[in-house]
Amino acid sequence: MSTVPPAPPVPGAAAGDETGAALARDARRERRAALALALPALLLVGLVALLPTLWLFGLSLIEGESLSLAHYRRLLTEESYRRIFWTTFEIAAVVTVLAAILGYPLAYWLSRLSEPWAGLGLVLVLVPFWTSLLVRTYAWLVLLQRRGLVNQWLLSLGLIEEPLRLVHNWTGTVIGMLHILLPFLVLPTYAGLKAIDPAYPAAAASLGASPVKAFWTVLFPLSLPGFLAGCLLVFVLALGFYVTPAILGGGRVLMVAMKVQENAGLYLDWGAASALAVVLLLATLLIFALLARLVPIERLLVGRS
Repeated sequence: MSTVPPAPPVPGAAAGDETGAALARDARRERRAALALALPALLLVGLVALLPTLWLFGLSLIEGESLSLAHYRRLLTEESYRRIFWTTFEIAAVVTVLAAILGYPLAYWLSRLSEPWAGLGLVLVLVPFWTSLLVRTYAWLVLLQRRGLVNQWLLSLGLIEEPLRLVHNWTGTVIGMLHILLPFLVLPTYAGLKAIDPAYPAAAASLGASPVKAFWTVLFPLSLPGFLAGCLLVFVLALGFYVTPAILGGGRVLMVAMKVQENAGLYLDWGAASALAVVLLLATLLIFALLARLVPIERLLVGRS
């Protein structure tokens, strides 16, 4: 009975296997080196962010001297807490929408300017960052009060017959927060628009697309990651605002951060304050998770398409 001779070895197969194994070893070595370099930063994040969060969570479970979910039950059952959360998310959503309406056209206009003028426009956008948040908030209080510049200007033009109530209410809070948070949307949106190759809109135009159609079918989808990153940043920052609603709201607009300070500083109820902070953190993480299902989170963080 004849036997089939073994197939001759493929030339270079052994060398290819050795090369692949060597590349895999190099990749593992690079990952270990990267982890070693990042380890101090990871430990720092754990110390300054993770441990305090766990501490807050532990405090939220303490009622008196025993473990309890009383603070969380209170958040779910008391109408005042539900109203505070509704006000917080409502104001954050309105500020985000207004920032998107005002910020995207501004970022688009800046991205179309030539280099010297675009730089000057960015400097003007960044000017609010060079002024204290407290100073900016009190400046809006002066501008929007009943005898402020805005009301006096409207009265002089005959547009109104009596001063408008623009402060110590919901309107003044939104105006002040919008002014402070608008640059946080403009900057990532501008970066996303500048990262788009100008050849793409030009190619769409060469294929017969009108400027409006080229914008909506090419430019806007490519700029969406940076734009969504700015919207997310504005919304998350608005959720934790304290100084601006405390001053421009005049005590009539109560947000979660203000209630946390009230529970901890006035009533010395650290359990209730911690429960509020934990719920707000979980709600923010949930928003991140929902948005990450639409746009990959790395695209949101980098702000590029």
